[in-house]
Amino acid sequence: MTAATALEAFFAANPDAIACELTSVRGSSPREQGTFMLVGLGAIYGTIGGGALEYMVIDHARRLIAEGRAEEAMDVPLGPAIGQCCGGRVKVGLRYANPALRRALLARLVAEKASQSHVYVFGAGHVGRVLAQILSLLPIKLEVIDTRQEELDSLPPGIARRRVAMPEAVVRSAPFGSAYVILTHDHALDFMIASEALARVDSPYVGMVGSLTKRAKFSSWYLEHGGDRAALDRLILPIGAQGLGDKRPGVIAALAAAEVMVQIGGREASVGHGSIPIKQGMASGF
Repeated sequence: MTAATALEAFFAANPDAIACELTSVRGSSPREQGTFMLVGLGAIYGTIGGGALEYMVIDHARRLIAEGRAEEAMDVPLGPAIGQCCGGRVKVGLRYANPALRRALLARLVAEKASQSHVYVFGAGHVGRVLAQILSLLPIKLEVIDTRQEELDSLPPGIARRRVAMPEAVVRSAPFGSAYVILTHDHALDFMIASEALARVDSPYVGMVGSLTKRAKFSSWYLEHGGDRAALDRLILPIGAQGLGDKRPGVIAALAAAEVMVQIGGREASVGHGSIPIKQGMASGF
């Protein structure tokens, strides 16, 4: 289920809802300015960071619904007075989610989805399968590529997958800024995919599962076939190196997912990526 579909389902089940947005953030806070959540009488969509702040906002939102009021503003210091120690201060705008605001929120989710980075996982084996499950929970566009249909069939529902005869060709046609994680069943295929990925200087992450011995063999092969020596510095091999040699698929996958998100996050920060504020001036009464 996409975020937009989940939001539509929330509105269907909660005809009266309040949109709660962090309109100003000073100092430290659990979430950034522009983050929103929706509060209905029986359900919540999203989060503005949890803890005492969120419980306070939920109570205010449900009071608005009960009293038939459309709008309220909160100014909350995140300190001992509310049982939090972030040290910052936030302003929260609460507004009744009328049809216009609902359309704006849906449009925002569609725009945020369109701006997400593509991540290609090559190989749906033991590590690839767990990695895909982890990445599917994160704000990216994920696709798993494999030559083996039976491995793709083993992936959980909802994960985009594609069987191709020449996975390296996928790299050539991938969108700008895509990330590539390479863990197929065939080292020769890994090498061809990595060679194509390193040619994509726009990529924030190129990683390959393996050992230091595999890295040495790939480096030798890559240079013999005309590869750029400087490009080798961009290759993460082995992936999940923070695991200090832990070879369990789940551990490798978790650490590799963290590596991918760190690199993507660095790229997004450099171009000013962030939450899109809700359009103002859409509140109305019940």
